[in-house]
Amino acid sequence: MSYSKEELAAYRIERSKESLEEAKILASTNHWNTVDNRLYYSCFYIASAYLVVNNFEASTHNGIKTGFNKALISSGKLEKAYGQLYNNLFNIRQEADYRDFKDVKEEKIKPMISQVEEMVKTIESLIQ
Repeated sequence: MSYSKEELAAYRIERSKESLEEAKILASTNHWNTVDNRLYYSCFYIASAYLVVNNFEASTHNGIKTGFNKALISSGKLEKAYGQLYNNLFNIRQEADYRDFKDVKEEKIKPMISQVEEMVKTIESLIQ
């Protein structure tokens, strides 16, 4: 089945918001490794939504991250702080998910919840 760019973007926006909500729920129970994972995916989905509506082809995590940095950060459409946020979440997730004895600390990840929430709203407004 084939979907339009708009349908795919709407789906990815919804996934981004769901992932952010999951992060908030997990934060309330102190599951910080998984909070990071859900925050990263919130960024991943919103970035991929933006890229799809702007005809930017990417299918891997690195491709989405590269496209995000090129299309939104390097272009000046988003503040560099959002690029740093997305890149930090990517790196933290890689370590937490794939390395032993790597635990995400509350003080590191908790402030990122509101930052991701703001980034999602900002990119969604760019898509609209």
